Amino acid sequence: MIIEGLKHTSELVVTNTLTARSMDSGDMDVLATPAMMALMENAAMLAVAPYLPEGSTTVGGHISSSHLRPSVIGDKVTATAVVTKVDGKKIEFRVEAHCGDILLGEGTHLRFIVDRDKFLGRLK
Repeated sequence: MIIEGLKHTSELVVTNTLTARSMDSGDMDVLATPAMMALMENAAMLAVAPYLPEGSTTVGGHISSSHLRPSVIGDKVTATAVVTKVDGKKIEFRVEAHCGDILLGEGTHLRFIVDRDKFLGRLK
C-alpha cells in the first residue's frame, strides 16, 4: 500500500555524459538540469515501486524544480523523493537534490500508477 512518508534516495556521480554541454541544455561542463530532474524522478519511482500491484508501474506527469547550484564532473549527487499525497492512482512527491550538504534543487513531482501492458498497448 502506498502511503504518505514513503521515501527513497537515488544517487549518481556526475560524468561527462550528464553535463549540460553533452545534453545540449547548456554549454558548460556542469550537471545538466534534465539529469538532476531525471534523478529526482528515479527516486520517486523507486520510493513506491515495491508497493505497486503486479503488472503496474508509475509514469511521470509533472515535475517542477529549482536548480540552485552547479555540480561538476566527479561530484556525487543524491536526490530524495518523499510521498506527500496519495489520491487513487495519483501520487505527489516532494523532491530534493543535494551534493553533500549543499542543496542543488527542490520541488514537486507527480506520478500516476498505470497498468504496464494497457499503457504500452495504447501506443500501438
